[in-house]
Amino acid sequence: MLDIIRLYDSKTKKAVARGILEALPEWFGIAEAREEYIAQSAAEPFWCAYDGDKPIGFLYIHQTGDATLELYAMGVLKEYHRLGAGKALFAAAYEYARANGYCFIQVKTVQMGKYADYDKTNLFYKSLGFREFELFPTLWDEHNPCQIYVMAVK
Repeated sequence: MLDIIRLYDSKTKKAVARGILEALPEWFGIAEAREEYIAQSAAEPFWCAYDGDKPIGFLYIHQTGDATLELYAMGVLKEYHRLGAGKALFAAAYEYARANGYCFIQVKTVQMGKYADYDKTNLFYKSLGFREFELFPTLWDEHNPCQIYVMAVK
């Protein structure tokens, strides 16, 4: 059984983020970007999925506007994919957004059709109810077009 727990301690958040992100090089293989995700995790609302005492996934959000949060970083160990951890993590973040009066959640990922691993990510976000908002072909670089998805918080 998985438990979703909100973490508050910055050191613990960074340790969890590091452990998960380093285990997912297909999505977080660029060391500079990975270190930025880890560093930023310390100051953001952060949830961890546990299998017993083992952290198996996390999600954190970042406020991007007075009414908008961004699902800024999320990772679930591969052996736990498709077992509900990602959906449970997102449900906790969504409830936080709703309870705190936010109107929208956005997420950025690589455009569908570029890489098989990111196609799975796109399908996951769509399964949660995110809708395509805008594509920025060169926001990150020409090889990684940035797809932005949005969701209304009700």
